[in-house]
Amino acid sequence: MTTPVLMTGPVVQVEHLRKRYGATLAVDDVSLTVERGEIFGILGRNGAGKTTTVEMIAGLRTPDAGTVRVLGLDPAVGAQRARLREVVGLQLQESALPDRLRVREALDLYASFYDEPADPGGLLDLLGLTEQADTAFRDLSGGLKQRLSVALALVGRPQVAILDELTTGLDPLARRDAWAVVEAVRDAGVTILLVTHLMEEAERLCDRVALISAGRVAAVGTPEEVVALAAGEQVLRVRPDRAVADDALLAVVAGVPGVRDAVFDDGALVVRGGARMVQDVLVALDRADVHARDVRLDRASLDDAFVSLTDVDPLSTPLPPTAATEA
Repeated sequence: MTTPVLMTGPVVQVEHLRKRYGATLAVDDVSLTVERGEIFGILGRNGAGKTTTVEMIAGLRTPDAGTVRVLGLDPAVGAQRARLREVVGLQLQESALPDRLRVREALDLYASFYDEPADPGGLLDLLGLTEQADTAFRDLSGGLKQRLSVALALVGRPQVAILDELTTGLDPLARRDAWAVVEAVRDAGVTILLVTHLMEEAERLCDRVALISAGRVAAVGTPEEVVALAAGEQVLRVRPDRAVADDALLAVVAGVPGVRDAVFDDGALVVRGGARMVQDVLVALDRADVHARDVRLDRASLDDAFVSLTDVDPLSTPLPPTAATEA
């Protein structure tokens, strides 16, 4: 294992970070800390500033303002940035290897970059790649390519791993396999920064999360603490007993006091709002001669907290203009 750089205090400490690309302010006064042994989630929709933030933490980009310390090292200082690369593993959103390069060959190549690398065979076992050791990169599935990407991020025995949109594009089964990999990496003693726009993923994996919206931190805490910040919001799901035009239903609930937004999901009307809006919505529907075949009051989730705390619907709001680095 690489000799620790910092034994006490936060593993990552970010204060008042800012980064602009031309007229676009990608990161605007972000502050956060990550403790040793955590899986810390950085959450937000595409273009929110997540990737730019972690690129500055990793030393790939220089902030316009603010400070970053990772294991006590400043990524903006040349000699410290070089040391940082020995103790931080990075898995980017998109990465590619030569088509014919085999899994074991890739690990051996990356291991050659370090004085004391991890055992490639051990990483193959940890990430479930032993049977694919002789498989060419081009023949790997999306999920296996992601596993290999994580293995390459770990081959230098990092103390911190940054995983950026690890499960984007994976099917549900491959996504859950990737989650098991993340948990195994943390159990091996690595502190993890997990960048994601998937709230379910954050709820499953993260000890604490930071919600990022428009380049700013909207909330920080455990998933339960962040959800509690939006606990005053109710999520009502109503399935009408007859076919009713979507616009007509939206018009019925639009004027109900306490309703913040309403959308359709799999044939059901989903209404979010204050604690007192539930009864008022049902009364309004009844007056419009719309009766419910199924009514459900859902518990608050990180999705709901994101919507409530950022006033942005991560599923339905169009993407804003973003910097080129924010996919």
